[in-house]
Amino acid sequence: MHRTPTPRFRRSQLAAAVLALASITAAHAGNTTPAARYASASHAATTTTQLPRGVRPLHYIVSITPDAAAATFKGEAAIKVAVDTPTASITFNALNLAFAAAAIEGAGGSKQVTRKIEFDADKQTATVHFAEPVEKGEYLLRIDYSGKIGTQATGLFSLDYDTPQGRQRALYTQFENSDARSMLPSWDEPDYKATFALDVVVPSNQMAVGNMPIARSEDLGYGMKHVYFATTPRMSTYLLFFGLGDFERATKMADGTEVGVITKKGALAQSRFALDESAALLREYNDYFGVRYPLPKLDNIAAPGRSQFFGAMENWGAVFTFEYGLLLDPAISTQSDKENIYTTLSHEMAHQWFGDLVTMRWWDDLWLNEGFASWMESRTTERLHPEWNTALSNVGGRESAMSQDALRTTHPVVQRIATVEQASQAFDGITYQKGEAVIRMLEAYVGADTWRTAVRSYMRKHAYGNTVSDDLWREVDAAAGKPVSAIAHDFTLQPGVPMITVGQAVCRKGSTRVTLTQTEFSKDQPDKKPLSWKVPVIASTVGNGKLAKVVLKNGKATLNVPGCGALLVNAGQSGYYRTLYAPAGTRALARSFARLAPIDQLGLLADSQSLGMAGLQDPAGFLELVKATPLSADPQVLGRVAGSLNDLYEQYAGDSVDSKARQHAFGRFAMARLAPMMAQTGWEAHAGEASSVATLRARLIAILGDMGEPGVLLEARRRYAASEQDPAAMPAPLRRTILGVVAQHADAATWEQMHARAQQEKTPLIKNQLYDLLASSDDPALAQRALALALTDEPGVTNSPAMISRVSRTHPELAFDFALAHLEQVNARVDASSRSRYFPRLAAGSAQPEMIAKLKAYAQANLPEGARGDADSSVAGIEYRIKVRAERLPAVDAWLAKQAG
Repeated sequence: MHRTPTPRFRRSQLAAAVLALASITAAHAGNTTPAARYASASHAATTTTQLPRGVRPLHYIVSITPDAAAATFKGEAAIKVAVDTPTASITFNALNLAFAAAAIEGAGGSKQVTRKIEFDADKQTATVHFAEPVEKGEYLLRIDYSGKIGTQATGLFSLDYDTPQGRQRALYTQFENSDARSMLPSWDEPDYKATFALDVVVPSNQMAVGNMPIARSEDLGYGMKHVYFATTPRMSTYLLFFGLGDFERATKMADGTEVGVITKKGALAQSRFALDESAALLREYNDYFGVRYPLPKLDNIAAPGRSQFFGAMENWGAVFTFEYGLLLDPAISTQSDKENIYTTLSHEMAHQWFGDLVTMRWWDDLWLNEGFASWMESRTTERLHPEWNTALSNVGGRESAMSQDALRTTHPVVQRIATVEQASQAFDGITYQKGEAVIRMLEAYVGADTWRTAVRSYMRKHAYGNTVSDDLWREVDAAAGKPVSAIAHDFTLQPGVPMITVGQAVCRKGSTRVTLTQTEFSKDQPDKKPLSWKVPVIASTVGNGKLAKVVLKNGKATLNVPGCGALLVNAGQSGYYRTLYAPAGTRALARSFARLAPIDQLGLLADSQSLGMAGLQDPAGFLELVKATPLSADPQVLGRVAGSLNDLYEQYAGDSVDSKARQHAFGRFAMARLAPMMAQTGWEAHAGEASSVATLRARLIAILGDMGEPGVLLEARRRYAASEQDPAAMPAPLRRTILGVVAQHADAATWEQMHARAQQEKTPLIKNQLYDLLASSDDPALAQRALALALTDEPGVTNSPAMISRVSRTHPELAFDFALAHLEQVNARVDASSRSRYFPRLAAGSAQPEMIAKLKAYAQANLPEGARGDADSSVAGIEYRIKVRAERLPAVDAWLAKQAG
């Protein structure tokens, strides 16, 4: 047995590094404008930090030797630091690291070994103390240390997976938001940008991957090699990446950049779609941003397993994605999978500019990363794949944000972040979907060309630097020639959803005049004093096509709209607000519903359902629109109708005889409305059908299966049984859907059959799906068996929390109680970034008053006070669900009875 030596920086190497680092830093600084270069004192004074000021990193040399089998690693960091204020100690971030030695060395060769090293586990810091003060200047801080390799997707972690040749282990890193500190001592905050030179000692037969290409590789003998990666540009610590495993790689060139995909061996063919689309996306982004992608290569790395916190990560030049978000397996992948892979690619690649090249100063402005990447993802998908008609999905994203934003537990897009836990919880629908919706609204207000001009200027001025939201708004104001920032501030610095009440429309001489009043849409605070927004409003009359625009200020505006048809406010659905019509206006739009553009049909359906459930209009108004939706409507509109009916169906769920009877009555109506859609769509794909039809087919089967529609259950079971002899009975686009229907309504024998399939499966993507299916049963006894199985080693450590989450979708009380009873075991299987939100999300689907008390008790006992945002949101959601059942569903019951009569 050969002992792997830890790589050491020899004294001559250190001296050379000190002399060379100034030229490295200067070279990178030459690529930036003065506004983007690091750190004047005034900049530092306005930037949030949890570290003492006065010392900042310039360049890291990090050398890592991982021992995958032992789940440990050894490392050495040589960090060039600038000491701005003389100090006898230096504090930086470190988490679960053990220091063997630390010293500081000046350019002249002077050296001080540390007098003492202190760790603060709560603050996740280490402080090295020196016998003599370190004077102002540049130094090399050198630290020998060791750490642990985890099994969940935080820090440096391992993922095990099955292959026909046996079990394999791969290593990856995930550092966002604050986990670089668990692999290297560092200033682990976004504003402390520096350059990185990573080298690793690894097995010779494995592929090592970093942000940059490999500069050189040395064979060490004894089956090991020393790999040196090229130096990165200036970037934040959370973007650093290292991967190691039995990988293979495919590449192609795009605009002078080597674009690659990396998979475990044997899966490379499944990445062809991702590779081709990555090249096209890079060209599109180079053009849109007006700043070319600056690194020599851009890899997308596919990894088995999954996380409860994230699906992909935008490490600069080395995007990490779980396999389900990057690979297309012809045996199981659907049209929805292809579109989801594309949106993941376009989101993470947009981050190479928004987030990587230009980074928010602190997590308060996280939306500058995530909201913009979400918006670019949508914009670029519409542009490069118009055949998918994904513009309609923008309404769904906006609705997801509004659902959270209309509860008392919401927060502004730009929010105050004080702790690591709060930063983790900031990755939510407000940051992503509301951020995206606000950008879309502002782009519609100023025009797409003006918006792009502003974005290009922002990128040029702040490349390699850090920003706050106002840095962007200044560029938008300048490009637009008007104070767009005043609107932007209203929508990003305060929470909530504006509501535009539409007065009685009066038509004279071919024009409709109407008064608009702004209040606030709230689901759980009906008496709340409304906030005030400056709201850009676009309106039209049905059949006219001409648009009228106004910015609502001080709560009221009068608008003249060309034409005399039914009045539609928020035409095109770019606005982030609810629209409440007078009864006459609602009836007019219902009569004209079939003539509306599909995106406006979606917006009207969404407003009607949300306003009805909040008690602001008759809940039955939504059902009248459902009846008015023609079978000839766009497949995505039909899918929205189906999904909304299923949401209402689930609202009725309960164990009492009365709940079951009422749910059954609503189910009869819903199934009768959906049956013609299913008959029109059919079980078999038709040559040349739109991709949205394939998606609708799978959705209708799943929803009708959920409702227990006899014909769908019979056909799903028939196809499942026939697939043993005839694989075509479950074609790939419907395989998961059919298995889902069968699993949901499985008896014990069928559950055991699926369990046996999962045990035998060697393909990680399929294996993950099978274990999910085992956790999807309506039968509480089978759900309990799935929970018990989740805590064994059989499913794999990343499948375990996913199975418990899947049970919670149908049995939230059962899943929450089980997880709480096995708290320590569950926490061990959940990545640390997710722990403050994992249990609250298990409970979120409940409508039982008892769950509120349980969840509050859990939060008080297990979560710091500043990390209870998700728990509070889940409580608010449960309270609202109870309110809907008690106060809104009786009106739906009455409407159903009237229809039956």
